[in-house]
Amino acid sequence: MLNQAVAFHQAGNLAEARRLYEQVLRTDPRNFPAQYQLALLLYQQQRPDALNAVEAALKLNAGSREALLLHSVLLMGRGQLEPALASISKITAGNSRDLQAWHNRGVILTRLERFQDAAAAFERALAIAPNAESWDGHGSALHLQKRLEEALRSFDNALKLAPQFVAALCHRGGVLADLRRYGEAVQAFEAALARSPDLFEAWSNRGSAFYEMERMAEALESYDRALALRPRHAPDWINRGKALEVLERVDEAIASYDRALSIAPENAEAWYARSLTLRTMHRFEEALANVDKALAIDPHARPALVQRAWLLCELNSITDGLVVMAEAADQAIKSGLVAGLPTSPHKRRHDAEQREYLAARGISVNEGGSHLAEGGKISGPAIDRANIESASSQWIGRRPGIAVIDNLLTAEALERIRRFCWESTIWHKSYKDGYLGALPEHGFACPLLAQIAEELRDTFPGIIGDNRLRMMWGFKYDSRLKGIGIHADQAAVNVNFWITPDEANLNSDGGGLVVWDAVAPDDWDPAKYNGDEPGIRAFLAQAGAKPVKVPYRANRAVIFDSDLFHETDTIEFNEGYLNRRINITMLYGRRTYYGR
Repeated sequence: MLNQAVAFHQAGNLAEARRLYEQVLRTDPRNFPAQYQLALLLYQQQRPDALNAVEAALKLNAGSREALLLHSVLLMGRGQLEPALASISKITAGNSRDLQAWHNRGVILTRLERFQDAAAAFERALAIAPNAESWDGHGSALHLQKRLEEALRSFDNALKLAPQFVAALCHRGGVLADLRRYGEAVQAFEAALARSPDLFEAWSNRGSAFYEMERMAEALESYDRALALRPRHAPDWINRGKALEVLERVDEAIASYDRALSIAPENAEAWYARSLTLRTMHRFEEALANVDKALAIDPHARPALVQRAWLLCELNSITDGLVVMAEAADQAIKSGLVAGLPTSPHKRRHDAEQREYLAARGISVNEGGSHLAEGGKISGPAIDRANIESASSQWIGRRPGIAVIDNLLTAEALERIRRFCWESTIWHKSYKDGYLGALPEHGFACPLLAQIAEELRDTFPGIIGDNRLRMMWGFKYDSRLKGIGIHADQAAVNVNFWITPDEANLNSDGGGLVVWDAVAPDDWDPAKYNGDEPGIRAFLAQAGAKPVKVPYRANRAVIFDSDLFHETDTIEFNEGYLNRRINITMLYGRRTYYGR
């Protein structure tokens, strides 16, 4: 009867096979083969009682390899990973050469996020017999450890054994994307799709690769294909919204985020992404409400905290905004995010000079350490109001607007902001041309900066108008290297002022700013007007544009229409820490925004 049941089972007649297995067990309850085969049949039928059946088989034969394998698979399917590991460990104990058991152990350990142990288990399987599945598992375990080049080699080994292995192709594409080799990643995803056109993961990841390549139309097409397969996958509705925003289809972007939130109302990323788009549309109050929902769900989401800070600034609550920004900076420092930023030789030279300067003032900061100088508001004004008439007449007198203001800050404000910039270890962003950036989210967010930004807005209403503070930063330069290349900014009004003492500048006719009397074309996107130097130069030559050269002076501000192309003039400053050229930039309003 058992043989007949097995024959039915092998022929696919599961109903008759099950009837006979159960009949055997009624006659002989301790018949292990019948009990195991019944458990296997129930597993193939995806019946929940399969686990009880295999556990009954293990009571009859606790050491059965087949039953232990099935038991571990069933437990893993229920998410009971530790019991699954215990079950498979009974096979892999000692010097077992059971390939399937070692492979399954690797799968379980990967799901337990014990990636190093998982890689070792797959290596044991591969030592028994090289096979594509174990190479694929090994690559995944290495990928999850961020060992990207090693992971790539494992996936390549899998594909040498099985060139049509769709999962390995897809996983290989994921590693290539993490290596920022996006074109190759797309090729891998497309190879997987050629063999499996309805593979959701490949369409989704293809979309993300195209997004990183800034090929938004193709990214959107990929996300749409992925969502046709899994309409309730909220992350791809979010990704789709991001691509639509870049394509300036902002209403559709909002609708896409809304679809994500209808599926997953507690998805913090969807609320955050929606807030970003609303901010771009100048719907600041709604954007703030959305980012607050994101932070209520995930209070430690630092990008959302930074977004909240900028929204408060754009709602004219600059002091409150920089308080929130300081909180985000503190998170970045404590989490090690700042310490992990890319460095450069000129940054390391600057940091060594700064530590020496601080040590001479009795402030000890270790390499990689942090120190924030006092940067509170001053009791008197920060902006010298004697400049109002001169600045306004310059701004009104020429279009596009440019105004040069000497003695922008009061003496007390200038001295305070210098000390803050000299003493604070906030110069974390390194640029290849030789300058360093201090960003608000990294600590450039003291109350004095808020006071300066607020007083600029209130002192020069004829220039700044209704435009809100949307960005600011500090730049510090190496006397031997270049400054910022030619570009325009995504803003309406640019306020740029210098604070290093005049005696540091070796060329009193230079070292400042060159502003061209030509604006960026309306149809140029930020990547074009902020990064395509050859294209900008060609445009300026064709337009017959003329440069306006503003020499460096301490406490001099250049206020100009952010549409105007501008660049740092040639820098010739003395050596020495306190002689490094420092400028502070505050941007008000937007060059344009989608929908207007």
